[in-house]
Amino acid sequence: MRYVIIGAGVAGLSAVEAIRSVDTAGEIVMISDDPFGYYSRPGLAYYLTGELPDKALFPRTKEHYQNLNFNFLKARVTRILRSDHAVLVDGKSKLSYDKLLIAVGARAMPLEVSGASLDGVVKLDHLTDARHIMSLARRGKTAVVVGGGITALELTEGLLARGMKVHYLLRGDRYWSNVLDKHESHVVEDRLKEEGVILHHKAELKEITGKRGRVSQVTLQDGSIIKCEMVAYAVGISPCLELIHESHLAKDRGILVNEQLQTTDPDIYAAGDVAQVYDPLTGKSVLDSLWNPAREQGRVAGWNMAGRRAAYLKSAPFNVTRLAGLTTTIIGVVGRGKDDDLIGIARGDSETWRELPEAIIAQSGFDVNHMRLMVGEKTLVGAIVMGDQTLSWPLQKMIAGRADISSIRDRIMQPDAPLADLIAQFWMTWRTEVAL
Repeated sequence: MRYVIIGAGVAGLSAVEAIRSVDTAGEIVMISDDPFGYYSRPGLAYYLTGELPDKALFPRTKEHYQNLNFNFLKARVTRILRSDHAVLVDGKSKLSYDKLLIAVGARAMPLEVSGASLDGVVKLDHLTDARHIMSLARRGKTAVVVGGGITALELTEGLLARGMKVHYLLRGDRYWSNVLDKHESHVVEDRLKEEGVILHHKAELKEITGKRGRVSQVTLQDGSIIKCEMVAYAVGISPCLELIHESHLAKDRGILVNEQLQTTDPDIYAAGDVAQVYDPLTGKSVLDSLWNPAREQGRVAGWNMAGRRAAYLKSAPFNVTRLAGLTTTIIGVVGRGKDDDLIGIARGDSETWRELPEAIIAQSGFDVNHMRLMVGEKTLVGAIVMGDQTLSWPLQKMIAGRADISSIRDRIMQPDAPLADLIAQFWMTWRTEVAL
């Protein structure tokens, strides 16, 4: 049996590990043109700020790879030849497969303005990008950052840490308004301002101009001009679908797969950012661009490829990130930042949640501690926790497990409810009942 895996990201490596847990003898070939192979994509933000050294991006040891006993081919798959059960490598040589996994991920969407090809226009898609940014960043120089989500903020903080003066363009009237509420957006923005970031609300890029092929300034839609040496952008990502254009596999926004991560060809699977996965809870096929779902999808795909039948069940989204230096966890559905049916309470210190068993280690010293819950009729459907993260793990389990909070719902809904204490006390009872 030969397994071919296209892509060296977390989904691809997880698939290798899963296959080996079932089939110790089959041949595994991983193909990728990424010069660095497998590394931590989430770690790039911390690499950019200087908090992580280069080697910390590579969490797997040489011995681990040797134990997995697979072949790594540094090349590019240019076509999938379904009728031949083969892939075309670098446009010339065929490699046959019995089972194939497409785990090629997604790429940053391009910045579509005049001047976007000038030297000094950068993105943070992979390690090569991060190293390129670091080679260009100069203390005292000016950068303009474009984009509204986590990656744009990571770029802002990375460039700031490297001594650059940063202008941050926001299309709307506040940061990440489709996820954060007004209070949360303002917390992030205030912290950025304290660090010296210059925020521009309702600002859109019109044109980038340069001198001798390098960025020299940007012009905004309102006509204002910002002199700068760098433009960093993060305006969204798009699944890499080029490989399947001629293969006639079903696709929508990504490659459509069933609960076994199988495409419309029973011998071809897809996982990670490129896969649009069927979610049995909602009956819809969804894209996920988070690290943990990609890892889990790769694992399930690998098991199924090796003959161990398993289903991928999408769990409540869980993303731990850092917003302007503030640890922030986003769980489940948190809405569009509207105030309807949301409870947003900044909690103070409490002995109760510091005594929680099996919770994330209590952190202290934050100048901001905030928790917002999205409350359904009988369950919690989403939460945002900023600052101390003690309650993040319990909330993830309660939301994923659809814990019935009817007994405390009325108290939670009170304007000045001790929210952290109520959740902590409920958690300690509920976890015993469901034997977590």
